[in-house]
Amino acid sequence: MASIPLLRLSLHPSTTIAASHRPQTHPSLFHPLKSSTLRLTTPKPLSQPKTPKKLISLSYKAPSTTTPAVDRLISAASYFLPFFNGLQYGRFLFNQYPSLALLFEPILPILSLYKSIPYASFVAFFALYLGVVRNPNFSQFVRFNAMQAVVLDVLLVVPLLLQRILSPGRGGLVFKLMVACHNALFVFVVLCFVYSLVFSVLGKTPYLPFVADAAGRQL
Repeated sequence: MASIPLLRLSLHPSTTIAASHRPQTHPSLFHPLKSSTLRLTTPKPLSQPKTPKKLISLSYKAPSTTTPAVDRLISAASYFLPFFNGLQYGRFLFNQYPSLALLFEPILPILSLYKSIPYASFVAFFALYLGVVRNPNFSQFVRFNAMQAVVLDVLLVVPLLLQRILSPGRGGLVFKLMVACHNALFVFVVLCFVYSLVFSVLGKTPYLPFVADAAGRQL
């Protein structure tokens, strides 16, 4: 019986030697889950340098010099027509605040000369409309400003017509309403005149509320 193990060893010598001399390998080298694989990583593209944001310029821009000086002068002079005709709406404010009339003393000589000419308002109106607005020889800048002045002058006639129709008298609620309307119209006319005059001198186009659209349609 003792020779049986020896017989087994002699029958399979290669298997025992192969088993004893088999090199030990790390399990992680052959295991598909535990094996360390080399990952080829593509290099990330270089990020492009960010363009700097445009800084908002806070510098003062010089007035436009493309508009000729003659056009600016004619455009500014056009607004004197509704301004002179609109000063009559300030008589209640002048009576209530006499110091307010001192602001208009420098233009009194020009206003006196304007009032001394018979039918000066009608002559200036048709001269401005027919000689400037309907004259294609003038630029669009001059014609638009002249048309705005004409439209504003026409609108100032409407309250006078309503006053003559209603004849509010010297007291009562209607008279107080008329005084308030006159004061508001006077302030509106003065603001429009100053705004239009400054913009015309700078060579920029002024756009008056309720007036610019009507003037643009006529052109």
